[in-house]
Amino acid sequence: MILTNKRLSRRTLLRGLGAAIALPMLDAMTPAFAATTKTGAPPMRLAFAYVPNGIVMNQWTPSAEGAAFEMPRILRSLETYRENLLVLSGLTQNAGRPLGDGPGDHARAASTFLTGVHPKKTAGADIHVGVSVDQVAAQNIGHATKFASIELACEDGRMTGSCDSGYSCAYSNSISWRTPSTPMPPEVNPRAAFERLFGAQIESPDARTRRERYEKSILDFVLDDTRQLNSKLGPTDRRKMDEYLSSVREIERRIQMAEQDNQQIVPAMEKPDGVPAAFADYARLMFDLQLVAFQTDLTRVSTFMIGREGSIRTYREIGISDGHHPLTHHRGNPDWIEKITCINTYHVEQFAYFLGRLKSTADGDGTLLDHTMVVYGGGLSDGNNHTHGDLPVLVAGGGLGHGHLRYPAETPMNNLHLVLLDRIGVKVESLGDSRGELDHLSEPA
Repeated sequence: MILTNKRLSRRTLLRGLGAAIALPMLDAMTPAFAATTKTGAPPMRLAFAYVPNGIVMNQWTPSAEGAAFEMPRILRSLETYRENLLVLSGLTQNAGRPLGDGPGDHARAASTFLTGVHPKKTAGADIHVGVSVDQVAAQNIGHATKFASIELACEDGRMTGSCDSGYSCAYSNSISWRTPSTPMPPEVNPRAAFERLFGAQIESPDARTRRERYEKSILDFVLDDTRQLNSKLGPTDRRKMDEYLSSVREIERRIQMAEQDNQQIVPAMEKPDGVPAAFADYARLMFDLQLVAFQTDLTRVSTFMIGREGSIRTYREIGISDGHHPLTHHRGNPDWIEKITCINTYHVEQFAYFLGRLKSTADGDGTLLDHTMVVYGGGLSDGNNHTHGDLPVLVAGGGLGHGHLRYPAETPMNNLHLVLLDRIGVKVESLGDSRGELDHLSEPA
């Protein structure tokens, strides 16, 4: 690191022809040795990854409690991150149960996962649930970043009409709620998400047409700014910049390749621009967009729906041509249970990729994984019986400790949400049906 009296602003952008690329955390952005002080500590981020339709719980839940548990089959790809991983058993979203409203468990599973509030049963515009924990965070810390939060998904879905037994589609297709009646629809198009993050959406139509015609990278338009900045940086920061810009270019290249592949798809198959054909490529691309958003401090809060509730996606790349949701109603059929287990495992493998990327990305005196709390789970445990108790939930990163913790049955999941809010400096008395913070998680390990 080169010591200097000049400090580079954390809000410095590389600009050019409508593009505006934020920078990762650099030594030049803090006073000398600030990374070792509380003032220079990186911010804590909060991310949620949601999986639909329930889990084969006997292949998810560790048989032993504490730190020395054997990793069950579905979670086996997370073994590398054991020291950064908490598996939490016993958490419940009681609001997801019928409570007199009859069928509609998928709509209630998604809408209550981050709110803990029973949704109003309606297929009309008078939807009502509760403010989700991510949006409570965004409303309190979002002023510090360009985007208060980002919402992404790997599956499109309608936000109007009925999708589940008289419940509005808005309940099934969004886990993030800014107000009790305002869902935050997730973005499923990687190109749209990329352009939102990096400013390309503000180009004039002519400029955008020229850029697409010549297939230039967004980095080409900020080349002059990049060169000028690099001339002022020390060798460590130049290396960080090179690694970061290479990551941005790689994301862009993957989107461009998907767009080219989509041109070969028959017109009847509607598919957003930039969506890779293989699900793993798609999920990892969306995870990487969240990573660069955290790395550049464009946001500190994200939600990601790996699939919408009731999803009938097939996973032919792992040999499963049956729809996801129908398989979960297996009625004890061992072949169907095996297929669901494979899907559950496949989803976790994509999450493991995200943790690996977070852990390999430097952030201050640690890594992004050290400074990001990532919740992975779903609003149903047993998909066959639509069970809302003992949910599949794990938390990675953020210094919250590691191991398998089992809480008493019917412990509100919103108790966990209070802990997460507290760790990012947001103090609230309650959220949904919370009854206080979870034991053993109030302080970092």
